[in-house]
Amino acid sequence: MLDDLDRTIIEILVHDARISLKELSNQVGLSSPSVSERLRRLEEKKVIRSFTIDIDPVALGYSLSAIVRVRPLPGMLHIVEKLIQETPEITECDKVTGEDCFVGKLQFRTMEQLDMILDRLSERAETNTSIVKSSPVKRRLPPLS
Repeated sequence: MLDDLDRTIIEILVHDARISLKELSNQVGLSSPSVSERLRRLEEKKVIRSFTIDIDPVALGYSLSAIVRVRPLPGMLHIVEKLIQETPEITECDKVTGEDCFVGKLQFRTMEQLDMILDRLSERAETNTSIVKSSPVKRRLPPLS
């Protein structure tokens, strides 16, 4: 699906999505129009979904994070899913198999704030929460080859 040049372009963009087209072209050894066309194709194929920034939650005052497993009460699956989507402190969430239906990551400032978030969920779901001590593997791409 991807050739070596596409992989190289993606790896460069992962490290610096703001790189200029000229610099990107220089690094991969192609003309700017060729790189531009490759980027367009990668976006069309949905390989590249967006160009974004990575913000440190701690810099915004969110010094605490937690992983929460959520098991909706009977008949509450869709309501709980909507509640999760509407809770801005839940910054990531996956619907999973197994005993729990959702595994989410929360960013919060105080334990009281965590309690308020969990209280909203507990009316419609059972939760199991683990405070994150550190993240030895930050979000990253799987191998491109």
